Amino acid sequence: MVILLLKTIHVIGFVSWFAAIFYLGRLFVYHKEAIEANNADSRVLIAQYNIMEWRVYRIIMTPAMLITWICGVIIIFMYGYEWFKLNHWLHFKILFLLVLTGYHGYSKGVIRKIQGNQLTLSSMGFRFFNEVPTVLLILITSLAVFRNNTNPLYLTATTLGIIALLIVFTLLYKKIRTAS
Repeated sequence: MVILLLKTIHVIGFVSWFAAIFYLGRLFVYHKEAIEANNADSRVLIAQYNIMEWRVYRIIMTPAMLITWICGVIIIFMYGYEWFKLNHWLHFKILFLLVLTGYHGYSKGVIRKIQGNQLTLSSMGFRFFNEVPTVLLILITSLAVFRNNTNPLYLTATTLGIIALLIVFTLLYKKIRTAS
């Protein structure tokens, strides 16, 4: 029963973590657009985005990450070392979670740099930056669902296809947005 409770909290944690990551990425896009607009209204927006970014990062994103990691590690310990050793999918999942955690930490640096107007990324660059967690979500979820039945070739091909689609749709969005 305890393990089911931990799994439930783990799922709630990672859903909250990804929601915050996606939201923070959108805030970066809007923040950069406000900086690029450079008008009287944008100064008010920039100040508000500064507050919102830190709140999302500190109040939602970081606690959700900690909940996800803590529950996940406890679950692994409850299943035991032999189970961990036999489940190779979990090793890759942890690798992608480490990448996501790195993205999380990098986002904190982005908040600092965007506030100091030291970033070279455009709003379009932030749109691409915001797609990184999408790819990680697909990989992590696929591994968790298919487990040891995961075919690395299919997973790689599907991931590359999704990345290509994300790039195409992001560029198409830019073209439509620029035309209007």
